[in-house]
Amino acid sequence: MKKLSGLLLAALCFAVPMLAQQKDAKNCQDHPLFSRMPNSWIYSCQEKDFDAVAFKVAQGKTEQVEGKYWRFTYYPQANVKSKASELQILRNFENAAASVGGKAVYKEKSRETLRIPKDGKDIWVEVWVEFTGKYGFTMIEREAMKQDIQANADALLNDIKTSGHVAVNGIYFDTGKSLLKPESQQAIGEIAKLLKADAALKLYVVGHTDNVGGLESNMKLSQDRAEAVVQALVRDHGITAARLKSFGAGPYAPVASNDTDDGRAKNRRVELVKQ
Repeated sequence: MKKLSGLLLAALCFAVPMLAQQKDAKNCQDHPLFSRMPNSWIYSCQEKDFDAVAFKVAQGKTEQVEGKYWRFTYYPQANVKSKASELQILRNFENAAASVGGKAVYKEKSRETLRIPKDGKDIWVEVWVEFTGKYGFTMIEREAMKQDIQANADALLNDIKTSGHVAVNGIYFDTGKSLLKPESQQAIGEIAKLLKADAALKLYVVGHTDNVGGLESNMKLSQDRAEAVVQALVRDHGITAARLKSFGAGPYAPVASNDTDDGRAKNRRVELVKQ
C-alpha cells in the first residue's frame, strides 16, 4: 500500500508541470514577422482589416498610422522559474526588427516603437513588457483604406446643389502619376451618370495634392490628374468636352493637416465644382 502511494505521489509530481502548461488562446498563432519568447503562450490576439494606432515617436509626440491591424499578448508559462527580463524581451524585438531592416523609433523603459520596411510595406510596431514576464505588441501594416463607399451620382448631385462642389471617392492614381487606375472606373461612371441626368450641368474637374515634393511638380500633377478624369469622361462616356474644364490646385486648398499621413491622404483628391 505504501509503495502504491509513493508511485501515485511521484506520478502527481510529474503531472503538475504538464497540467500547468497553458495553451494558446483559441484561433491564435504567432504573427509571421515575430516568433515568441521561449516558454510563453498567447493569452489573446486580435486582427482587423483596417484600424489606426497613435505610435509614440518622441516624448509628447505621436504619429497616427492606419492600415492592417494586429494585437498580441503573451504570458509566461506558470511553471517557468526564471522569466525573461524586460530588457531581454525588448532587445529580442529590436534585433528581430533590425534583421529585416527595421529600427527603433522611440524607447522607454518598458515600451518601444519599431518601424520596419519590408517587402515594400511600412510596418509599425509598439512593444510593451512587464516585470512579470508578460509582454505584447500592437502592429499596423500601413496602407490606404479600401474605399467601400464609392461615388454615387445622386449623392454627388446633392453635394453640388448644397455647396457647389464635391470630393469624389474612388478615383485612384499611382504615387506621382496621372494615369487613372482601373478601379476608378466605377467613380468615373457615376460622374458620367450625373452629367447625363442634367444636360445643362457644366463642371470644373479640380485636382488636389498634398505638400510633399516641389510646388511646380505638384501643380502639374494636379492638373494632369484632373485632365485625366476629363478625358476619361469624354472618351469612355461620350460627355461633350465643352461641359468640362480641368484645373490643378496643387497643395493650395488642403482639407486636413499635411503633417500626418492621414491628412496628406485626404488632401490628395479630385473635386467637382459647378461652373
